[in-house]
Amino acid sequence: MHGTFVIFGIEFPAYFTLLMVGFLAGTWIAFRHATAARIDPNTILDFGMLLVIGGVLGGRAAHVLFDGQMTDYYYLCVDPLKTTGELLPTATPSKCESADQCVAANLGDLCHPENGTCHSDRDCLRVFKFWYGGLTYYGGFLVAIPLGLWFLRRRKVNPWKVGDMAAFAVPLGIGFGRLGCFYAGCCFGDVCDAPWGTSFPTGSPAWRTHLDESRILSSDASLPVHPTQLYEAIGCFLLAGAMLWFYHRRKRFHGQAFWLMAIGYAVLRFIVELFRADQRGTLLGLSTSQTIGVFLILVSLVMLPYLRRRPQSDEPVPKGWKPSPEN
Repeated sequence: MHGTFVIFGIEFPAYFTLLMVGFLAGTWIAFRHATAARIDPNTILDFGMLLVIGGVLGGRAAHVLFDGQMTDYYYLCVDPLKTTGELLPTATPSKCESADQCVAANLGDLCHPENGTCHSDRDCLRVFKFWYGGLTYYGGFLVAIPLGLWFLRRRKVNPWKVGDMAAFAVPLGIGFGRLGCFYAGCCFGDVCDAPWGTSFPTGSPAWRTHLDESRILSSDASLPVHPTQLYEAIGCFLLAGAMLWFYHRRKRFHGQAFWLMAIGYAVLRFIVELFRADQRGTLLGLSTSQTIGVFLILVSLVMLPYLRRRPQSDEPVPKGWKPSPEN
C-alpha cells in the first residue's frame, strides 16, 4: 500500500492523484469524440469540470451520511479522544504512554490518558478533505446526472448524446479511481484464501479492522483479503471498452449507451459489494450501493424504451465544427 506518490519531491495522495488521472482520461476521450458528434469540444471541457465538482461534492456527502462515519467526523472536531482509537502496532498490540509513540507509529497526534489508544488531533475541516479518501461513487453519480442535464440544456445540447460519450468515459474514470483506492488501502474485501488474496501493511484500513476484530495479533500485515478495488477497476476498464465498441458499432438511439452502461456498472458494483468488508452503510437489507444499484437498473429499464421511441434529431452544427476525416 502506498498512500502517497512522490513527484518531483512533492507528496500527492495516491487516491486523489489517480482519481484526477481518471477524470482527465475520461474528459480527454469524450473531448476527442465531440467533433464527430457535432458537439462543441469546449462544451465537453466545461461539462467535465462541472461534473467533477458535483461528483466530488455528491460522493463526499454520501460517504459522510451513509457510510457510518458521521459520528467520528463530529467528534474529530469537538473531542478527538472520543473517536475510534487504535493501539500501538507492536507484536502484541499495546497501549500508548505518550503522544510521541502515536506520532512515531503514524496513528495520530494524541494518546488517550486512560485507554492508551492513539487518536488524530482536532480537525474540524476533515469532513471536507476528500483528497484523503472517502467518496461514494453512487453519491457522485446521482448528483452529476441532474447537474449535467441542467448544464447541457442551458447550452442547448442534446444531453443524451453527451451521455452516450459518458458511457465509456465514466467507467474509465472510475477504474482509475479504484486503483487509487487500492493504493490507499480503502474499500478492501473480506478475508480469503485465494492465490491473489492481498495483505495490506501495518496502519492500513484492513489491518486496523482485523486488529479491532482480534483476527491478528502481530504488527506485520492484515490477513489476505479480496482485492475488491482491483475487481472493480478491471471490471470498469472492460465496461469502458465494451461501451466504446457499442457506441461505434451498435448504438441505435441517443441515450442507449449511457443507460446500458448504468446497468452494467450497477451489476458490476452489486457483485463486488458481495466481497467487500470495509465499513459502509446498509439500506433495505443491502449495502447502500447495492440498493442504489437496483434502483438504477429499474430506472434504466424505463429510460431505454422511452428514449427508443423518441424522435432522433440532431442539433444545429456548433460554431467552428468541422467533420472528422471518417465522416
